[in-house]
Amino acid sequence: MAQVASERSANRARPYLDGSSFVGRRHELAAARRGLSQARLLTLTGTGGVGKSRLALRIAELLRGAYKDGVEVIELATLEAGDLLEPMVAGALGLREAGSDPMTVLMDHLADKRMLLVLDNCEHLLDDCARFVDRLLRGAPRLRILATSRQTLGVYGEQVLPVPSLSVPDPGHPPRRVARHDSVRLFVERAASVSPGFALDTHNAACVARLARRLEGIPLAIELAAVQLRALPLEELTRELDECFEVLAAGSPATTPRHQTLRATMDWSFRLCSPAEQRLWARLSMFPGGVDLDTAEAVCSGAGIAPDEMIDLVTGLVDKSVLVGERGATGLRYRMLESIRAYGSEQLASTEERALRRRYVGHYRDLVDRHRIDAIVPDQLERYLLLQRELPNLRVGLELCLSDPALALVGLETASAMWSFWLLAGSLTEGRYWLERTLKPVRAANSARATALWVDSMLALRQGDLAKAMPRLEECRRIARRPGNEDVLPFAIRTSGVAACSTGDARRGLALLEESLALFRAAGDVDGEMFSLYYAAVYGSIEDPGRAAGFGAEALALCEAHHAQVSRGYAQLALGMAVWNLGDYQRADTLVREAAEFTGEINDRWCLTQCLEVLAWIAGARQDHEKAARLLGAAHSLWQVVDASPMRLSYHARWHERCVEQARDALGDRAFTASFRDGASLGLERVLTCEDDG
Repeated sequence: MAQVASERSANRARPYLDGSSFVGRRHELAAARRGLSQARLLTLTGTGGVGKSRLALRIAELLRGAYKDGVEVIELATLEAGDLLEPMVAGALGLREAGSDPMTVLMDHLADKRMLLVLDNCEHLLDDCARFVDRLLRGAPRLRILATSRQTLGVYGEQVLPVPSLSVPDPGHPPRRVARHDSVRLFVERAASVSPGFALDTHNAACVARLARRLEGIPLAIELAAVQLRALPLEELTRELDECFEVLAAGSPATTPRHQTLRATMDWSFRLCSPAEQRLWARLSMFPGGVDLDTAEAVCSGAGIAPDEMIDLVTGLVDKSVLVGERGATGLRYRMLESIRAYGSEQLASTEERALRRRYVGHYRDLVDRHRIDAIVPDQLERYLLLQRELPNLRVGLELCLSDPALALVGLETASAMWSFWLLAGSLTEGRYWLERTLKPVRAANSARATALWVDSMLALRQGDLAKAMPRLEECRRIARRPGNEDVLPFAIRTSGVAACSTGDARRGLALLEESLALFRAAGDVDGEMFSLYYAAVYGSIEDPGRAAGFGAEALALCEAHHAQVSRGYAQLALGMAVWNLGDYQRADTLVREAAEFTGEINDRWCLTQCLEVLAWIAGARQDHEKAARLLGAAHSLWQVVDASPMRLSYHARWHERCVEQARDALGDRAFTASFRDGASLGLERVLTCEDDG
């Protein structure tokens, strides 16, 4: 599969959080297998740092072959708004919304799936997760869910598997017995990775056993301690921990003993960091989606951290296991385990937090501006992938804007500038969520508000929500006609054209789209010109295919001149539909087949679904009704995934109905249904090859 699909898959299912091996847990693994065979919801519970996430990922890996429709891992730690749970999970599963309810998209997709869904880190969204899981289990009878949480979800039928600390030895036991304990095995393995040659022997067994017992077998505490062997001998390491815990014991904390142990270990690790490392640990806790070196330098330097020392500080935090380095297509990226990030957030001094928030928000506003996908440029795909990776951090930035009135306008501009990302990602509900929240504090009738209004209206139109789209659009038009807001007018007119076409007035819609096209051209706005051409081509393909073909050809030429790959696929689809309506089936086939291949590779199911629909019409026109039925079935399964229907799109409805009727008449009901079902059962990887079969 191409880059987008592989990126999405990598984000869903990391084998391990830091690439290290899995140690122990044989009892828990066996219990989890039994639990999932007996119940449809199994929740792994335990204190922070005990290894719930690592265990869940190991279970997912071992059971991957047991579920016909796969195992999907969804990381929820980076999600801070419960309202986004449903669209976030839908997006993580590669589902694109076209309707207003992402839960419907999920239910339709999962209804007949035999799948294991892993929801990792549910505790901060406990009530939302409980309601979500309950609905999924009721609507998808073959689905199994494995959740991790510090608390149980409380859903009917839930089976709970407490995840204990690793077993610890008695320091008086001989080395052979000490070595059998998982806490010791973990310490020795991690110690050997930072101090080559380290091994358990008769001289150090008692010391290692005492350390493992002191840390109560908590995996994260053991790993934080083991990395200190880079700088401290084992005996000194154990002595320092003893002193640290004696101080803890002198107090009277209200927390549970294991939480105290992990807290004390992190306090100790924090004190072992230099002052600059401590500041960076706290500042990097703002990035739930991880961070690259350039971003860390841009946002976190200053006030005690010089830009030229950032590399050394990051390296120091990696060496101390505070940061985990992950190498991807764009280079190294650094992230924190959730317990470590939460601790760092507590250390962030309130005196510097305000300035840091402003730098953070400003950085991500600039990043979105520099990587707009609506720009007709060669690196559209790379821009999309970057925004996809940064989405957890962008969500934090948008939330920060909503908590500070001085940043409200920045939040509105950021959410608006991401409009083409929301469309391409199929994240229509999330886009509208941020737009509608950021619109509330910005009441001034300015171009920023007008821009957000047409973007919100466009997303609502794609979801068929005319009740919300039309008032937004009307307000946008009023503001755009005021002096000083003229730059928004072409966008308002273009969106009005799409709205008119969507409500059945194609003639008026085309006139408005042409008006917007003229305005974009007069302003020298190539990006705006491209989208007006696309909408005019696709919506005009039925009403006036000759003019639509001209618009489509111009759009394709524009994309090719600027090497804009993603937009090129849409231009090919639009032109293909227009020439289909002109009766040029061969050219339509060439254009749409190429668009389908590319959009299938980048996992753009909205464009791919429409391509398969048109390819079905072409097969029917060539009297290959069996292939047409298979392609209709393949398209049907994807129409369901994107929560849309060809009957809801004016430029698809007529030909879809005719293609179905002709294929059914030619094949008969039974053969048509068999071929249709055959196409509908194809997975995404096989869906494009179905047109080459037979």
